[in-house]
Order: sequence, then C-alpha cells, then structure tokens
Amino acid sequence: MVKYIALYRKPADVEAFDEAYFTSHLPLVERTPGLLRAEVAKVSRVFVPGFLGEHEPHLVAEMHFESAEAMKAAFQSPEWQAAGANLTEIGGLELVAMFAAEVVTEVGAR
Repeated sequence: MVKYIALYRKPADVEAFDEAYFTSHLPLVERTPGLLRAEVAKVSRVFVPGFLGEHEPHLVAEMHFESAEAMKAAFQSPEWQAAGANLTEIGGLELVAMFAAEVVTEVGAR
C-alpha cells in the first residue's frame, strides 16, 4: 500500500479555507478512481515548533492507494485533475507540501 500525504500549513483565514476545503475539495478527491480511503486530521493547537520551522501546521491529509501504479493511474484521472484545479482555486496549493510514502508495516491494525 502507498499513501499520498498532504501537509497544509495554517492559512490566514482558517474558517474560509476549511469551508472551501471540506465542502468543495474533499468531495472531488473522494471521486478519484483507485482511492481506497482518505483521512484528514486537524493538527492539534498544541504546536511545538520543530522541523517545520515557523510554519504552523493545520491539516494532514492521507490518501491510500493499493500500489504506486494505482496511485500514478489515479493522478492521470480527470477526477484527480479536477481536485488539483480546485485546490488551486481555494488557495491551498500555496499552503501544501505533498509526498508519497510506502506503507511498510501497520501496528495495531484492526
């Protein structure tokens, strides 16, 4: 399994960003073919500066795919392209760092 992870730093207008992200962006992401599941977490307000420097983290989104090949195919889909265009429209592209990670073990999986 592989995950595509998006780390968002805190936007200037948290309420407006969250409204746009959860009502317009996530529904588009959910339509992506090959997406097994997606999870979004709000970062705790108990923030200790560390490797992110002065950028306060806001959201962590994880999108799970069966394999790297499935993820690459999903990235070519019109649904993923629409989600990317939407992220640009809502100002999220300037707030996010994204990367893929291969899941090598799961501890406490239920």
